[in-house]
Amino acid sequence: MFTALATHSVEVLDIDQAVIRGQLTLGVLVRTTEDAEPIKVDVERAMRSMGMTVRVGVDQPGDADRRTATHVIVVLGRPLQATAIGELALRFGTLGVNIESIRRIADYPVTGLELTVSAPDDEPLRLAVVDVAAAAGVDIAVERIGIARRAKRLIVFDVDSTLITGEVIEMLADHTGTRSRVEEITAAAMRGELDFADSLRERVRVLAGLDESVLEEVRAEVVLTPGARTLVRTLKRLGFMVAVVSGGFIEIVGPLAAELGIDRAEANRLEIVDGRLTGKVVGEIVDRAGKERALRRFAADAGLPLSRTVAIGDGANDLDMLAAAGLGVAFNAKPVVRELAHTAVNVPYLDAVLFLLGISREEVEEADAADGTPTPAPPLLPTRTPPGRTGS
Repeated sequence: MFTALATHSVEVLDIDQAVIRGQLTLGVLVRTTEDAEPIKVDVERAMRSMGMTVRVGVDQPGDADRRTATHVIVVLGRPLQATAIGELALRFGTLGVNIESIRRIADYPVTGLELTVSAPDDEPLRLAVVDVAAAAGVDIAVERIGIARRAKRLIVFDVDSTLITGEVIEMLADHTGTRSRVEEITAAAMRGELDFADSLRERVRVLAGLDESVLEEVRAEVVLTPGARTLVRTLKRLGFMVAVVSGGFIEIVGPLAAELGIDRAEANRLEIVDGRLTGKVVGEIVDRAGKERALRRFAADAGLPLSRTVAIGDGANDLDMLAAAGLGVAFNAKPVVRELAHTAVNVPYLDAVLFLLGISREEVEEADAADGTPTPAPPLLPTRTPPGRTGS
């Protein structure tokens, strides 16, 4: 093709290529002051000689303006059904949104596509994406395109039900026989129905008299969320400051952070006297406002504006932190959190957050292979059923 084009006076403006299952699709945009017909004839002859199909279109000056991409849209699904992409494209058409490019960024543990689009308006695009995501049972994130997307350098995690799969205080309550009561209070607090500080004091009271050795037992029982190690390892490679801020307890969170190589950890501290828990916490409680303050403090210490930060959480006490961050991600979160966060991830893999940052699964695997880190296969989990459908 380019040999044929080289015999004419043409300026190459754009090239795009995709290979799917060995099938090549190549597009070239050129500009010329010559008569287009001889160029068209030469290109068609050259491609036919190689057994390739080619279509040449000619625009007149002013026929089409060059569009500039405005947003990046990441679509994640397990599985990612064709209906989700079809519905998204239909909604784009009604809004005058043009898809400029599509690339696959993940094939497991979820299927992920990254679309760059040009959109005339921001808010209608975001509302349409929310509707499609809810109806199709997929995760769709929207971000303004630009260097800021890849300039994030601080990420702050909630711990319970985010970095780890359970709630530490409930695990401690198992040792006092009060788990059911603590679960009720925790659920109400995470839904935003109870003041977090008051609910924490009430839950900690039931732990009075526990031997401090129980803390070590609970530390050994903690299970990381699938993908947590991959996420932290990859972010550290990229030079991120990684921090955790928790409404749980530093006695559990601190050793966990040290094990993962996390830079900063902040959480509540249990009062221990003569080797036993008193049922009280020491110092200022890390609540909803405290989490936001921690995010701002971490950013200031790193010399970063909040626009270059990411916060991840699941409960109502994470809302202020999620709102303050440049990107707030609701991870398998309560409905009120999903509604108010910048975007949501509802697949049970924490490393899916990497795809929102523009980091592909292929890049993660290449980095792991370079230093000999094995990439674990994802566990087999049931697929998510879209709202309004039934399934097992």
